[in-house]
Amino acid sequence: MQPRPLNPTTRTAALNALEATTPEKPLDLLVIGGGVVGAAAAFDAATRGLTVGLVEARDLAQGTSSRSSKLVHGGLRYLQMLDFKLVAEALRERNLLMSHTAPHLVRPLPFIFPFEKRVVDRAFIGSGVGLYDGLSVGATARGKGLRSIFNRATRAPLHRHMSRKGLAQRFPGLNQKKFVGALEYFDAQVDDARLVLTLARSAHSLGAAVATRTEVLDYVRQTAGPEASTDPRVTGVVVRDRETSREFTIHASETLLAAGAWTGEQQERAHAAAPEAEAPGLKVLASKGVHITVAADKIPAQENVGVISQTEKSVLFIIPMGRYWSIGTTDTSWREPVDVPAPNAKDIDYVLEHANAVLQTRLTREDIIGTWAGLRPLLQPVDANEASSAKISREHTVMRLAPGLTSVAGGKLTTYRSMAEDAVDFAIAQRFRNRLSLTKQLPLLGGQGYGEWEDGAQQLSERFGFSAETVDRLLHRYGSLLGELIELIDTEPSLAEEVSGAAGYLRAEFIYAARHEGALHLEDLMERRTRLFHEVSDRGLAAADEVIALVAPELGWDANRRAHEKQSYSSYVDAHLQAERTASDTEAAQAMRQALPVHQQLLST
Repeated sequence: MQPRPLNPTTRTAALNALEATTPEKPLDLLVIGGGVVGAAAAFDAATRGLTVGLVEARDLAQGTSSRSSKLVHGGLRYLQMLDFKLVAEALRERNLLMSHTAPHLVRPLPFIFPFEKRVVDRAFIGSGVGLYDGLSVGATARGKGLRSIFNRATRAPLHRHMSRKGLAQRFPGLNQKKFVGALEYFDAQVDDARLVLTLARSAHSLGAAVATRTEVLDYVRQTAGPEASTDPRVTGVVVRDRETSREFTIHASETLLAAGAWTGEQQERAHAAAPEAEAPGLKVLASKGVHITVAADKIPAQENVGVISQTEKSVLFIIPMGRYWSIGTTDTSWREPVDVPAPNAKDIDYVLEHANAVLQTRLTREDIIGTWAGLRPLLQPVDANEASSAKISREHTVMRLAPGLTSVAGGKLTTYRSMAEDAVDFAIAQRFRNRLSLTKQLPLLGGQGYGEWEDGAQQLSERFGFSAETVDRLLHRYGSLLGELIELIDTEPSLAEEVSGAAGYLRAEFIYAARHEGALHLEDLMERRTRLFHEVSDRGLAAADEVIALVAPELGWDANRRAHEKQSYSSYVDAHLQAERTASDTEAAQAMRQALPVHQQLLST
């Protein structure tokens, strides 16, 4: 698989290819949704040699898939629910990502689970984590023989217990009077937005036509044949290019809806095209998870170790993210429009309260440098009216909505690959039964040859004068694709310099995002190609002018467009900050809505 870039030129080519489809020459599979499952489904289908299209109404990962806890994990909380099948599946996928398919993006992370009761907690939590490790070893060994059990390279290390003294040394930032000891176990972390981007680019490199900012307006049904009057087959969709307002039809033999929290909205559009047919569908409950970020020096700890603690409603994670800590999460039902999730003041206070309950030093609102809110698309039980979102299983479901139209929902970030494989298997079963997925065997872009780049970290540091921290960050953002970034710097050495006010990001990284990673707008660059929106207290505004100057030639921005981009992003930042001060989800959603007219104006110009 040779890497191919995503940029405005390739986007235009993808739109032209999608518009060129006909009823006689349709795509084999069209995927709707550019989150982790949609991008993974496009990649999965492309590995099978199918002709594939992917459309996303906004940017890649702009919804839930860039707003997670950024963990790849089995889910200790699901052991309490006795959901052993889900935990085993997640651990198997976690180990596959770390060891083979995405070792550059997914890496082990140790977690401290502190104890308040010396005997009871150590026995209860220890037995649970022991089972967790057992499931992990079993998942790794399955189908590989007993030798794999002893191969530490294929899995995270096993857990260990520590005393109060050991806990104080390992994580001095925890409340030393409250906790009498701890257990340390391993899971893994990932930059969720980069995972989605890498999946989409991998799909594109195998021939998939990837078009962001392309909104599905309607579903096309067959108008002739014996089934046309009862349950007409979905044969494509009508889309609008939100950058130009151009509308056209994409024809596809099969269409897969992977819209996450937008599933209900898209199902309604699909059913509206055939109101006389029975209208089944997946019921998705949007559950809001909120995180805050604080500077790394606010919580003393040894390098690269996190904390997990159970709350009355969810789980508290304190996760190292380089120069800052991520702290979350909440688990509350979201009843507002799914395109404007945001933390409100109550959410932030909740996270602060639970963080301060375990930390030695008290955090305040003044310590917060960023926040985000994501909506988990949880499947609603068929027989439940007001089910608690915290207790709904994260297992996924695939459903045939109509002939030619399949929907997938539920699951979790960690199990994205198996979700995608199941969904594509189901969607193409009647037409392409013998086309098997290769996603267990084929590394994502940047994964192949990553070990050689990792071994050369010291040489990179010496060659460019990068700190060890910078080299580590670059390796885990790009993997072996770092060679493409180095080519930019070799051509223009000044690109190795850091952007002022950009938390250590290099000038080359913004050029690369515009030239290779499909960024179209300043918001794409600041919130998903980089994470400046969460990493610096001004949400990246101080760096905006320099970033705009860097990417404007790449993206063809004139003076008016530059001003629009700055205005749109500033408006988004202001709206988010206002939402953080509101008292309810309704007010937070209203605050976020204030940013959208500027964004819509920009998109239509």
